Amino acid sequence: MATIVSMGVHILDVLGRPVSEIPPGQNISLIDEIRITAAGTSAGTSVDLAKLGCKVIAMGSLGQDEMGKILTGIMNRYGIDTSNMSYKSGVQTSGTMLPIRPNGERPALHVMGGNATFCFEDVNQDVVKSADYVHVGGFYLMPKFDGPDTVKTLQVAKSGGAITTMDILGVKQDGMAEKILPSMPYLDYFMPNHEEGEMITGLKNEHDIAKFFLDGGAKNVVIKMGARGSLLVSSNGDKLRVPAYKVPVVDTTGCGDAWTGGFIAGLSKGLSVEESARLGSACGSLVATGLGSDAGIVDYATTQEFMEKAEKLPLGD
Repeated sequence: MATIVSMGVHILDVLGRPVSEIPPGQNISLIDEIRITAAGTSAGTSVDLAKLGCKVIAMGSLGQDEMGKILTGIMNRYGIDTSNMSYKSGVQTSGTMLPIRPNGERPALHVMGGNATFCFEDVNQDVVKSADYVHVGGFYLMPKFDGPDTVKTLQVAKSGGAITTMDILGVKQDGMAEKILPSMPYLDYFMPNHEEGEMITGLKNEHDIAKFFLDGGAKNVVIKMGARGSLLVSSNGDKLRVPAYKVPVVDTTGCGDAWTGGFIAGLSKGLSVEESARLGSACGSLVATGLGSDAGIVDYATTQEFMEKAEKLPLGD
């Protein structure tokens, strides 16, 4: 079984639905559901990978607090190896409060916490060097790691022969392209969503966005586009469009992380790039059917069954 290192942003999400408005003053509104989940472009992806039967090693930074214990406990229950997590004093574990709107939209109140302290010194280089896949999740939300530390980590991964992947969190800031482009030559798959790609490049068209990162040195670029499906473009000129699946949308939290998890899981199981992209699309669609980034996906077999029966959405323009 392939070993997958998933490093980067680890968040404890507290989600409630449906929330149409915040009650004024100290009033109270009754809602249907509240959940706590392991989330973020590393932790959320790790959970999805583990559900799909993959061997996952987590790396990231948490606070020495109750939130960190809860987050680690959740990951451990899914069988994720958390022995390489770092625990920092004087900082809380990253957390987000998410009042989910009736249409599935997810405004967020976020504390960066431990993610802001994660750096190259927290990376177990021997583990990274021996991994089959190394995923970096959450670039732009790890100020100490984003940039040179990311490049050094990817270089270590490539020196060991790993397949490298990256997903990001599109937090608008100055110099976004300049900060991330040095990582591109060390990435086998770069996987932003369309809005994030547009934010970084200033370009509107998904093909132009993909070309921007390919020109920067990435071997393959995936542009995730929600209900419009996804686009995968390779440096050799190959292009692939994959549709999303028609599902009742409850909450879109973690859908992109699940797409990434499904795709990496497919590659690690020996599926083709196209089959892996379709698995990623199925995982992203399934997560939208429940509350939280760990919703919808049960295991690999039921996800395959869903893919065989579910209706695909039109690709759109």
